[in-house]
Amino acid sequence: MSDADIQRAADLRDQLNRYAHAYYVLDAPLVPDGEYDRLFNELSALEAANPALRTADSPTQRVGGKPLDAFAPVRHVIPMLSIRTETDSGPGGAETFDTRVRKELALTEADAPVEYAAELKFDGLAISLRFEAGVLVRAATRGDGETGEDVTQNIRTIGQIPLRLAGVTAPVLEVRGEVYMRRDDFDALNARQQEKGEKTFINPRNTAAGAVRQLDPKIAAQRPLSFFAYGLGEVDGWTVPATHSGMLDALAAMGFPVCADRVVAQGAAGLIAFHQAIAAKRDALPFDIDGVVYKVNARDLQERMGFVSREPRWAVAHKYPPQEMLTTVEDIDVQVGRTGAITPVARLAPVFVGGVTVTNATLHNLDRIRELDVRQGDTVIVRRAGDVIPEIVGIVAERRPMVEEAVDLVETRTVPQYKPFEMPTACPVCGSHVAREEGEAAYRCTGGLVCSAQRKQALLHFAGRRAMDIEGLGDKLVDQMVDAGLLRTPADIYKLGIVKLAALERMAEKSASNLLAAIETSRNTTLARFIYALGIRNVGEATAKDLARHFGKLDGLIEAATQPDEAAAIAALQAVPDIGPIVAQSIRDFLLEPLNVEVIEQLRAAGVSWPESEPSELLATGPLLGKTLVITGTLPTLSRDDAKALIEAAGGKAAGSVSKKTDYLVAGEAAGSKLDKAQELGIPILDEAGLLALIGQTS
Repeated sequence: MSDADIQRAADLRDQLNRYAHAYYVLDAPLVPDGEYDRLFNELSALEAANPALRTADSPTQRVGGKPLDAFAPVRHVIPMLSIRTETDSGPGGAETFDTRVRKELALTEADAPVEYAAELKFDGLAISLRFEAGVLVRAATRGDGETGEDVTQNIRTIGQIPLRLAGVTAPVLEVRGEVYMRRDDFDALNARQQEKGEKTFINPRNTAAGAVRQLDPKIAAQRPLSFFAYGLGEVDGWTVPATHSGMLDALAAMGFPVCADRVVAQGAAGLIAFHQAIAAKRDALPFDIDGVVYKVNARDLQERMGFVSREPRWAVAHKYPPQEMLTTVEDIDVQVGRTGAITPVARLAPVFVGGVTVTNATLHNLDRIRELDVRQGDTVIVRRAGDVIPEIVGIVAERRPMVEEAVDLVETRTVPQYKPFEMPTACPVCGSHVAREEGEAAYRCTGGLVCSAQRKQALLHFAGRRAMDIEGLGDKLVDQMVDAGLLRTPADIYKLGIVKLAALERMAEKSASNLLAAIETSRNTTLARFIYALGIRNVGEATAKDLARHFGKLDGLIEAATQPDEAAAIAALQAVPDIGPIVAQSIRDFLLEPLNVEVIEQLRAAGVSWPESEPSELLATGPLLGKTLVITGTLPTLSRDDAKALIEAAGGKAAGSVSKKTDYLVAGEAAGSKLDKAQELGIPILDEAGLLALIGQTS
């Protein structure tokens, strides 16, 4: 035994005891379960190799933390011991347990498979419920296994726990199980906390534990707790069934909730099948688990096998790969999405979590980074469940790298080595300005047409039917041409020739000719279509038409949006009907980007044109002037686009949703929720004939 082993064992004991106190007593875990298990297993291995290292205060010699002083202590007549955990999270874990059981029972290969009860390992708080003469008289936490905490007043608030047993009046019956919180209840609780402006909770397990330990039962009653029964403690005057599965059936008959995800399995093959079946549905369960539990089903065999140290020989927990693990943040940078959203991403030291090796984790947005206070160099808790993108859910503050900083010539202070993360002011892909719109969490690149990260989406939008209407330029072809370097900006569409197109894979000469014809036709468009095709954020078809009608010329729009005085520019844009400050800012940001204006000029140079007029000549007139109409359902003869065109030609506006500002709803066959809302608001309902009559036409 080396000095290094002695020091390492001492360090591990200190760490594990500190983590256990924070987890069990304070309900404020410092590290995820996977990290605790790793350190616990390391200490166990050290002590196994060097028995002299095994001390009385070692976490391997105890079950859990001490009870809180605020609750009366409860001595467990039958200790609430923990069970062994198989470290192999694959099929080998079940095989190892079965082999060990068969050896303990002196079974040979010729003997039948051992029958097991297999159930879930819940991620909650273990509770013992004492019933006397069939009435609940006390509830206690596990505590250190020998002594727990009296939490009867809080447990009584859980509706799932019976206050009187059905059909059982034994002098003493102690039922053990797990208090937990469902995921949907947890989400709803956090939503209520946010509405009240109060602190939200980190995870269901610790929220449930905190609720059980509330001194005020009124607070506990406000926390949506649930319970599953899974075992027995002291029993007097009740005949315990001969099998574990039979005991669970009996508990269910008494009125206890018993999880339905349990089976009686034969041998290792049955255990493996159960482990894999639960793994497949784990993320769909309404509550959290971290593994399954196997128990020899027959009680007489359990008694024959007995206990070793702190654990029964006849039971084991078979965990899944941890969904939360610790790692360090090596750097924080950003990614640019297809819509221009700038998303911070943490680059991590590789860590195995949720069944895969993770090197990156999303940080969502700057608000989330500020909430977590995550920085480069931090030790962080990474979570990955199912196919969910890995994310950082917390930091281990005590492990943050610190440095000494001079306060003056004499005094120094300890400060974090790394500064808080700041969002870039320029897009890392194209260099365009990065902006954050009012009321939004996300920052966005304003590059639009010129940002390669947004390129494919921008090109598809530009060529869309309601924009430049370039038939044949679909997503697969755009992908192919962008990847081949043929398209960078929309202006490149008008530089395509038959030779370049015919060289593309699966592009026949006829298809190439048809596409070139559609591109040629698109050169003649309308100002409204062109504005919409630019893909300015928050500018839809209706807004594009309003802008075209108001300014008459594209240069007029550009001049208004880019004038040096920002307040004057926003005011000029808000002079357009139905344009608010957010839309106005989006237009200004887009047109202030020199690269976007450059692409517009390239398109005009390529021959893309539209009729322009003085604004005064474009003022709307007609019988629907100032009226807003919404179309829903299928009209007898008019398409949706034809009906919108008629409304706009008559001076009206065709909106997409019903509101108090809607003047008429035009309803056809199979009208849906829009019709219901219009009737609720008392908005006049027209059919196709009514619309035509309103604008002075006959059908």
